[in-house]
Amino acid sequence: MDSSEFLGFLTCRSSVRDYTPESIADGDITCILTCAGTAPSAGNLEAWDVVVVTDEDAKLELKEAAFEQEHIRQAAAILVVCANYVRSMSRYGDRGILYAVQDATIAGTYMMLAAHAKNLHSCWTGAFDEEEVRSVLGLPPHIRPVCLLAIGRGHPPSALTERMAVSDHVHYGQW
Repeated sequence: MDSSEFLGFLTCRSSVRDYTPESIADGDITCILTCAGTAPSAGNLEAWDVVVVTDEDAKLELKEAAFEQEHIRQAAAILVVCANYVRSMSRYGDRGILYAVQDATIAGTYMMLAAHAKNLHSCWTGAFDEEEVRSVLGLPPHIRPVCLLAIGRGHPPSALTERMAVSDHVHYGQW
């Protein structure tokens, strides 16, 4: 794949919030998770974990924790990407908290792109009540949920959202 093909791959991906009831193969989930395992991480500590949720009752509870966002219930799977503070803090102390969140974010992004490569749809969902998600999934205190990544077969929006010009984000040398 050359750089223009890669840019095309990235630009045709969009967040999907309307899913069909069709399930996805366990092999597709395994592939997505395997791709996440290749993500860079601080000190190669891989301070992230993921809870794969396919149970309908659990997805309903996560939907409620995500302020009633319906796509959380509809998607075939929810990958709850979490930062594992202890894993990173063991080497980096308090700074490891930030590194764990960064590791989880990068791994979640790899999962989203891997789903796209498998012709599946996804939606990164960051709006949720952390304590409710903790309760639903029984997360230990040193684990922080970073995103609820909805994965499935869906109905993409009819048009891609307009993006800011890259030049609006870039500063050379100084702000």
